[in-house]
Amino acid sequence: MELRDIEYFGVIAEHGNMRRAAEALGLSPPALSKSLRRLETSMEARLAQRTGKGVRLTPMGEALAAQALRLRLTLQDITREASDLNHGRSGHLRIGAGPTDCEWLPAACTRLLAEAPKLRIDITISDNDELVPLILDGKLDLALNTLPPQLEEGVEHIHVLDDQYVAFASAHHPFTRRRRLALTDLVTQDWTSSTADYRPKQLLLRVFSERGLPAPRFVLQTRSVRLRLQIISASALLGFGTKRMVEKAAAPLGLKVLRVKELALPRTMGVMYRKGAYLPPAATRLIQLIKAAVR
Repeated sequence: MELRDIEYFGVIAEHGNMRRAAEALGLSPPALSKSLRRLETSMEARLAQRTGKGVRLTPMGEALAAQALRLRLTLQDITREASDLNHGRSGHLRIGAGPTDCEWLPAACTRLLAEAPKLRIDITISDNDELVPLILDGKLDLALNTLPPQLEEGVEHIHVLDDQYVAFASAHHPFTRRRRLALTDLVTQDWTSSTADYRPKQLLLRVFSERGLPAPRFVLQTRSVRLRLQIISASALLGFGTKRMVEKAAAPLGLKVLRVKELALPRTMGVMYRKGAYLPPAATRLIQLIKAAVR
């Protein structure tokens, strides 16, 4: 059994199509088919069956594909660790961050690049529905975002900051003049949210549901936090997000926290990374700089 054949099989499993897998590997389809036959001979088992739309893995093939992914990630870690040992704090750092937590990255990344001028940094801004799979697939070294109550298997975290979720509105909204609001006061209101099934939306829906109230009406949804804040500041729409975010935008955009006891909920921010993955020195240093920026 050749290691190369296992790696090739992992690409076949990822694409589900021999032609597309061959293109991704820079091979001809016959050469890739030969590699698959060689692997099946070594395993003494059928690993994939051709269909009209591509290939379908057998149960043995699915089991091997899971191992192939872990092997590929391990080889990537070994390669990156060897490169770091040869070149010091250089290389390529891949960071993810939530839309409201990316504010900590400019200071941290600027300092890191000053310390390691040969370093290259890629930053992906999204929500956990996209960031966590990228971590598990080895496409991100780490991600800074809200920590869910239970992390997915294979993900570890480092605590960074405790914050709070709050409901908020434009400072001109009549609700901002009330010293206290009941959740029932918000039933007829219209809300903004992200298009992602992210933590704030889940919490908001759960609070209303647990009290037997109709679900909030999300009349405007976008992943862009800046766009949501700007629209809320110029309308009667309500928002639900982090207290630090609202306080930072309060002066320039004219936003204000609504006093709704049931919607003042704890929120924890942290750095997530793949369990057992190699964290390059630049990633370890970035975590230190993020913690310093938060403090």
